[in-house]
Amino acid sequence: MPDPVLATPKLPLDQDGGPVFSEPWEARVFAMTVKAHENGVFSWSEWAETLGAELAKDGDGACLGYYDHWLNAFEALLSRKGVAAAGQLQGLRDAWDQAALATPHGEPIELKR
Repeated sequence: MPDPVLATPKLPLDQDGGPVFSEPWEARVFAMTVKAHENGVFSWSEWAETLGAELAKDGDGACLGYYDHWLNAFEALLSRKGVAAAGQLQGLRDAWDQAALATPHGEPIELKR
C-alpha cells in the first residue's frame, strides 16, 4: 500500500520518490506535520484537504513556495484542532523572525524564553 505521506498533493519528490527540501525549515515543518499526524492530531485526509485548499489559494497571485503553503496549512490545522491559538502561532513566528535576524550566519538560532 502506498505511503499516504508521499501521496500528498504536489509534494516535491526526488528520483527515488522521497521528499525534496530546499531549506532546513522545510524539512522541519514536514517532520512536525508527520509527527502531529502520527500522534492523532489530525487524519492524513484532513491534512491533504487542508493543504489542497491552501495550494488552491496560489491562484490569487501570491505565488508562495510549496512549503510556505505547507506551513500555512499546518498552522491552520493546529488552530482548528485547538492545539495552538492563531495568536500563539503568530507570536512564535515573530519571535523566530527576530531571533533569526539577531543570529550571525552559520550559528544556530535560539528562541529566548
